[in-house]
Amino acid sequence: MILESLKETTISTESSPILQVRNLKQHYPITKGILSRTVGHVKAVDGISFDIFPGETLGLVGESGCGKSTTGRAIVQLEKPTEGEIIFEGKNLADFSSREMRKIRTDLQIIFQDPYSSLNPRKRIGDLLSEPLLFHKLVEPFEVKKKVDDILEVVGLPRAYVGRYPHEFSGGQRQRIGIARALILNPKLIVCDEPVSALDVSIQAQVLNLLKDLQKEFQLTFLFIGHGLGAVKYISDRIAVMYLGNIVEIAKTEDIFKNPKHPYSSALLSAYPVPNPHLRNKEKIVLQGDVPSPANPPSGCKFHTRCPFVQSKCREEVPVLKGIDHSVACHFPLS
Repeated sequence: MILESLKETTISTESSPILQVRNLKQHYPITKGILSRTVGHVKAVDGISFDIFPGETLGLVGESGCGKSTTGRAIVQLEKPTEGEIIFEGKNLADFSSREMRKIRTDLQIIFQDPYSSLNPRKRIGDLLSEPLLFHKLVEPFEVKKKVDDILEVVGLPRAYVGRYPHEFSGGQRQRIGIARALILNPKLIVCDEPVSALDVSIQAQVLNLLKDLQKEFQLTFLFIGHGLGAVKYISDRIAVMYLGNIVEIAKTEDIFKNPKHPYSSALLSAYPVPNPHLRNKEKIVLQGDVPSPANPPSGCKFHTRCPFVQSKCREEVPVLKGIDHSVACHFPLS
C-alpha cells in the first residue's frame, strides 16, 4: 500500500481542530470604464467561520452561487482570500507566499468537480500521478512506478491503466483518478468540491463508498462540498449550510435533518426526496423570489427577502451565528 494504515480514532470536538476558518471573505471587484475603475464588489464569501476536526467530514451545502466552491478554493489557496484567516495545523495559510505553500501542499489537497477538465488530456495517467511525487521529491525516482501502481489499486483501477489517456476513461473512472492524484501525496485534509455531482447516481454511490473507505483506512479529513443532500447526508459527520456567502447553520448531520433551526435549512430539506411513501405528501416549502445578487446583498439578514417568517428586526440587524453543538444565524430560529 502507498500509505501507511493508521488506527481509527473516534472523532471528538474536544480535540484541536485541524482547520480553523475565521471571518473568511472573498470579494471580487466590479470594474467599469476604460480605466477599469472599481465600482463595487461581488461578495462571493462574506465573513464565514468554522472548524474541521481530525478524521471528520464537514459537509458544506447550499444553492448554486452561494460561495461553497469559492470557500474550498480559498482554503487550498488556489485563490488568495480578501480577508480572514485560514489556520491549518496552527499556521495561517492566508499569509503564506506561493513558495511557502509548496511545503504544505502535500498535506492539503483538492478533488475537483469535473474530473475531465482537471486532468491534462495530453498526459498519460501514469505521468499525471507520478508528477506530484517527483515535484515534491517524496520518493526516489526508481520507486515512483510502484507508488503509482499501488495508488491505482487503492482506488479500484487496474495497474495496466497507467499508459492510457484521460479520454479513454468513463466519468467515474476519471474521478477515481482525481482521487488517486489527491491521495498519492498522503494528505491530511482533502477538499472535495462536488466530486459526485457530474456522475450517474449508481457511480455516485461507488465514489462515496470509496471516499468513506479511504477515510477510515487512512484517517483522512474531508471538507465535502455539494448541493445534493443525499450524498452530503451519507458522508458527512456535520453539515454547514451556506446562503449568499454566509453560513446560516452548523450542526451534526442528524440534527440538521431532524431539527433544522434556520428557515432556509428547513426549505432545503423540504425539497429532499423522502424514501418513505407515507411521508411523500408532506407539504413542501416553496421560497418566494430569486436569490439576491451577491454584488448588492440585502441589509440585515440576507435571507429576509425570501423568508416566510420575516419580521422588522430581520431587515435591520445582521444575525450572528450562535450556539455550541447546534449553531444558527437567525433572530427567530425554528423550534
